[in-house]
Amino acid sequence: MSELPYLVKDLALILVVAGIVTIVFKKLKQPLVLGYVVAGFLVSPHMPYTMSVADNGDIGTWGNIGVMFLLFSLGLDFSFKKIMKMGVSPVIATCSTVFCMMVLGIVTGHAFGWSRMDSIFLGGMLAMSSTTIIYKAFDDLGLRQQRFAGQVMSVLILEDILAIVLMVMLSAIANGSDPDGGQMLGSVLKIAFFLILWFVVGIFLIPWMLRSMRKLINNETLLIVALGLCCAMAVLSTEVGFSSAFGAFVMGSILAETIEADRIIKLVEPVKNLFGAVFFVSVGMLVDPQVLVDYALPICLLVLTIILGQALFGTLSFLISGQSLKSAMQCGFSMAQIGEFSFIIASLGLSLGVIGEFLYPVVVAVSVITTFLTPYMIKAATPCYATLERHLPKKWIATLNNITLSHRPAHPERKWKSLLMQMTRITVVYSILSGATVFLMLTFFLPFIRHLLPHWWANAVCGIATLLLISPFLRAIVMKKNHSEEFKALWNDNPYNKLPLIFTILVRLVVASAFVFYICNYLTRFTNALMISIALAAVALMVISRSLKRRSIKMERIFMQNLRSRDIAAQVMGRKRPLYEGKLLDRDIHIAEIDVPEDSLWAGKTLRELELRNKFGVHVSSILRGTQRINIPNGNTTIYPNDRIQAIGSDEQLTALSSAAGREIMAKDPDIEKREMKLRQVVISADGTFAGKTMKESGIRDKFNCMVVGLEEGKENLSLVDPSRKLEKDDIIWIVGEEEDLERFNENN
Repeated sequence: MSELPYLVKDLALILVVAGIVTIVFKKLKQPLVLGYVVAGFLVSPHMPYTMSVADNGDIGTWGNIGVMFLLFSLGLDFSFKKIMKMGVSPVIATCSTVFCMMVLGIVTGHAFGWSRMDSIFLGGMLAMSSTTIIYKAFDDLGLRQQRFAGQVMSVLILEDILAIVLMVMLSAIANGSDPDGGQMLGSVLKIAFFLILWFVVGIFLIPWMLRSMRKLINNETLLIVALGLCCAMAVLSTEVGFSSAFGAFVMGSILAETIEADRIIKLVEPVKNLFGAVFFVSVGMLVDPQVLVDYALPICLLVLTIILGQALFGTLSFLISGQSLKSAMQCGFSMAQIGEFSFIIASLGLSLGVIGEFLYPVVVAVSVITTFLTPYMIKAATPCYATLERHLPKKWIATLNNITLSHRPAHPERKWKSLLMQMTRITVVYSILSGATVFLMLTFFLPFIRHLLPHWWANAVCGIATLLLISPFLRAIVMKKNHSEEFKALWNDNPYNKLPLIFTILVRLVVASAFVFYICNYLTRFTNALMISIALAAVALMVISRSLKRRSIKMERIFMQNLRSRDIAAQVMGRKRPLYEGKLLDRDIHIAEIDVPEDSLWAGKTLRELELRNKFGVHVSSILRGTQRINIPNGNTTIYPNDRIQAIGSDEQLTALSSAAGREIMAKDPDIEKREMKLRQVVISADGTFAGKTMKESGIRDKFNCMVVGLEEGKENLSLVDPSRKLEKDDIIWIVGEEEDLERFNENN
C-alpha cells in the first residue's frame, strides 16, 4: 500500500489537535481563535514532547488560502451601503483611533531599538482591534443589546476596511526602497481606482449573472460559483500588484449586495472555518518559547501600551465623534486587544521578508494576554467613569460630553456640501470607468484590429468604438445633478450662487473633454487646436443626444436595482428592520432583536401571558417569523420557536429581556437514551384490565402513553382498530411506546 503524503498526515494531526484544544477552550468559555493558536504551538517543532508537523511549507500554503477565505467571508458580512449610512461619527472615531495607535506602536518599536520596518508593521498590528474577540466578549457578558456595543461594532467594521487598505500600503512600503509622500499617495490612488472599478463593474455584472442562472443554481453549484469568483478576483488582484486577500475581500463585498448573499454566507461558513482553523494553527506554529522568554519585557510593555493607549486614545476618539464621556469610555476600553488582523499583518511582513522572525511570536503572545484581559477591561469602564465623575469638576464633565467634530453645518452649507459631494462622486466613478475602458481598448483591441485593417483605418475604428463605449459615462459626468433639487434651490436662493454653479458644469465639461482629447492624441497626429475642437464637439453631441440619455439612465437604474436587490428581497420577505429605528427621540431608547430559542419556555404562550411589558418595560413592535412580519402584535399573538422579537427599550431593559430569553428554556433531558420508541406485539389476556373495553375506556394512550398501531387478524396488513370496538381475549395488537410505558402496559395486561 502506498505511503500517505505528508500533507495528509500533517492535516490529520492539525485537525485532531485543534479539535481537542478548541473543545477545552469552549468549555473554558474562551475564544476559539486562541484555541487554534495553542494547538499550533503544540504541533510546532518548538514543542519537543508532542508530534510535530513535517512540512511547514504545505501548511503555510493552506494558511494563505485560509486568509483568503477569511477575508472573503468578511467581505460577505460587509456592505458599502452600511458604511454610507453610518454617517461621519464612526469614521472620525475609527480614523482617530487607528492613527493614534499606529503612531504609538511605531514610537514603541523605535524605543525598543527595533528596525524601521519592524516598527511600522508593529504600529499596524497594534492599531487593529479584534472583531471576533470583542463580539465574543459582548455576547458572553450580555452586552450586545447595549447602545455602546453597536457603536463599537460599527467602528470595528471600518477598522477591518482600513486593515485591508493598510495591508496594501504596507506591501507598497515594503517593496519600495525609500517610499516618499508621492509614492504613498500613488498607492492610495491605485487602491481607490481599482476598488471603485471592481465594485461598480461587479455590481453591474455579477447580480445579473446570478439572476440569469437562478433556476439552474442549487446550493452545490452556488458554493462552487462563489468560491470560483473569490479565487478569480484573488488572482486578478495579485496581477495588478495587490494581495490575494484584498481581491477576495472585494469579491465578498460585491456578492454581499446580491439576493443570494445569505445563502452564500451559510454555504461558505464551513469552508472558512476549516481553512481559517489551519491559518490560526499556522500562527501558533511560529511561536518559539525561547523568543517569548527573551522578549518578556517588550511583551509586557506592549500589553500595557495597548491597554492604556486604547483606553486613552479610544476614549478621546469616540468623544470627538459625538459620544458622551461614559459611552466613549465603554467603547474605548472594549477595544483594548489585538487579534486576527494583527496575525494577518504579521504573516504579510514575514512573507515579504521585511520583519524579524521574533516579532510574530511576540505579537501572538500580546494578543493572547490582551484577549484574556478584554472582559475585565469592558467591566472596568463603568467604575473608571464613576471615579472620573467624582473627582473631575462638573464643568469639565459637561465640556467633555459636548466635544464633537461631527456637528452638522448650517442649512445653505448642507446644500452646497451635498451637491458637491454628489458631483464629485459621479465624476470620480464615471472617470474611472471611462479610464478603464480606454485602457482596455487601446491595450488589447487596437493591436487586434491593426492585424485586420490598415493602420489609419484601425485607429479610426478603435477611436470611434472607444468613444461609443465611454459616451454614456462622459454624458453623465457633464449632466448629472444639473437638474437636482439642490442645484435648483441654490440657483434660485441667491444670485451669487449662479457663477459657482456654472463653474461646476465647466469643470466637468473639461474632465469629459480630456478623455476625448487623449484618445485623439493617442491615435492621430492632429494639432492641439483641432483635437480640442473635436473633443468639445463630441461632448456637445453626447449632451444633446436623447438616445444616449436613455442609455445612461437605463444603465444607472440597472446598477441601482442590483445594488438594492438584497434590501428589496429583505423588505419583501419581512427581514428588513424598520426605518424609524434611527429616529427614536429619547437617547436611552433604541430597538433590538431578540431570538426565541428552539427550546424556549416562551413558545406556545401569548404576549399577554408572557407580560414582557410589565416584567421588562419593553414594547414589542414586530415579530419576524420565517418570511412573515407581524407588526404591532396584540396580546393574543402567540410566540413560536425561532421567532425574532423586535423590542423597543433602554439598554438595561433590552439586556434583561435578552438574558431572560436565553435563560428561560426547557431543561435538558438527562435520560434521553431511555426515550427510544419501540414497537411490540401484545396478546390481550383474559385476566388483564383491557379485555372487554374500548380503546378510549382502556386508557392505553392517556394512562400508559402508548399508541395502538393496528390489529393482527391474519391478513397481509394490520387492520385499523375502530375506537368503538371492544378488545377481546386473545386479540393480537401492535403498540408503540417507550420501554417503561410498555412494561407498565404488560403488567396490567
